[in-house]
Amino acid sequence: QVQLVESGGGLVQAGGSLRLSCAASQSIFSFNVMGWYRQAPGKQRDLVAAVTSGGSTNYADSVKGRFTISRDNAKNTVYLQMSSLKPEDTALYYCNAKSLRNDYWGQGTQVTVSS
Repeated sequence: QVQLVESGGGLVQAGGSLRLSCAASQSIFSFNVMGWYRQAPGKQRDLVAAVTSGGSTNYADSVKGRFTISRDNAKNTVYLQMSSLKPEDTALYYCNAKSLRNDYWGQGTQVTVSS
């Protein structure tokens, strides 16, 4: 069973930065896409950013220009660098990994942005 462990969340003031990490228990070469999703209380879980095995990236419009997703294949880790954070970025952030047959989720890391 694949495990994804997120870290790096916390409380930050508006305008600040955080870097989230997602460490996988196996080589991330096996995943076609890895991504970050977020879910605020009472809302659905939405895609924030994703990166394919080939390095192509995709971002939600609300985070374009502020967030950057990257992957370190040697460390089996995916990162989400978040800058110019806004209170509306407050949510539980989840790491996701997709292979041809499976879809894996981490437990989430809380990001809270104060105004």
